[in-house]
Amino acid sequence: MKRLRIATGLALLLVSLIGFWTYAPSPAQACSCAMPGTPAEHLERADAVFSGTVVDVKQNTMGYITKRVLFEAETTWKGVDETQVVVATGGGGGDCGYDFEEGESYLVYAAESTMYGDEERLVTTICDRTASLGAATEDLAYLGEGRPPATKVDFDLQGLAEERGAVGESTDPALRQASFWGIGIVLAAIFLYVVWNRRKAGK
Repeated sequence: MKRLRIATGLALLLVSLIGFWTYAPSPAQACSCAMPGTPAEHLERADAVFSGTVVDVKQNTMGYITKRVLFEAETTWKGVDETQVVVATGGGGGDCGYDFEEGESYLVYAAESTMYGDEERLVTTICDRTASLGAATEDLAYLGEGRPPATKVDFDLQGLAEERGAVGESTDPALRQASFWGIGIVLAAIFLYVVWNRRKAGK
């Protein structure tokens, strides 16, 4: 009976550990940024530079917290031809995510990256020169007038999430399934070991 209780306890512990490993957010790591570059340097390495107003922010909590931010683009200097742009960023708290507020206007430097998911998409962080328009006077002076986006679009963040998969959901479902199969095998092995020992003791 004592062995059975021990086996049950081990099984519950293993199930708890695999559940935590599979579904818990990744531990936050301290965000470390290099010395801030000049507007010219950030313009050179960015794939998209534009100013716009935040229309919607969607947060994803599967795997680790990330955000998709929908902008109504007003002026573009690089890489943006549509009137709306979706940019990914982190949830904050050590992952370098930028805290965008709905209804506020920003100058955004973004680059194609897999930093917040398995798929490459436009990403911006606090290490870029992304800033509210009121705090971006030096950058705006350097960038000049820019131009308005040429193509009118109307995006829906929920629809984009269903098409492309949620940002930050980087844990492969197949890996999760394999993990649970592994746990099942371990539990079965423990059960058979306990049964075998009980029968052996009864002889």
